[in-house]
Amino acid sequence: MGMTAAASWLTDSFSGIDLGILSLMHTLAEKAGGLFTPLAKLITLLGEKGILFFLLALGLMCFAKTRPLGVCMFGAVCCGALITNLLLKDAVARPRPFETLAVYRQWWQAVGSPTEDGFSFPSGHVTAAAAGMSALCFMRGRRWALPAIAVVLVMGLSRNYLMAHFPSDVLAAAVIGVFSGFVAYLITMLIFAFFSTRKKGDRLAEFVLNYSVPLPSFLTYKGRH
Repeated sequence: MGMTAAASWLTDSFSGIDLGILSLMHTLAEKAGGLFTPLAKLITLLGEKGILFFLLALGLMCFAKTRPLGVCMFGAVCCGALITNLLLKDAVARPRPFETLAVYRQWWQAVGSPTEDGFSFPSGHVTAAAAGMSALCFMRGRRWALPAIAVVLVMGLSRNYLMAHFPSDVLAAAVIGVFSGFVAYLITMLIFAFFSTRKKGDRLAEFVLNYSVPLPSFLTYKGRH
């Protein structure tokens, strides 16, 4: 399969790092007897198209207290998807690892030859995870940094374990995700600052700032004191 100049540069520049990490993932799969393969496939399924983060964002947007976070997360994942899926994947057109070298294809077959379509650079799964988790950190502070890093790291390792992406695809996706989260954070702050300055009685502002979806009574009932 022929490669674009950008794809060739990535492959040549990061060949050592990519080979080292993918070799480590193959060794892990081999030594564990495929124990982690179902888990890696489950993580991939949960991160497919960023749907999990979209759904989480929509849920957060239902309530006034968490709406800014939901808007930021939704915007971050959308921004990441735009950069990754609509701009970079087709422009760079980097083949997936198992489409480049025989050894990568053997390792991919060893984990069950999971079906993958589209190009490899950057990872859409990791972009969505990094965008969503960055939005969380920007909106809620540093205390969420370690859980956020853990989520992105697990997503990235699962994609490398399944030989679906080069580690360099994952690294680029993480950078794009953080950038997307920051852009979404700035836009979210502007949106809510605008509505906060609207005159009292403005229905749209009241809705954006104060409306919450009513919860079923069994979720709000606290019992008698």
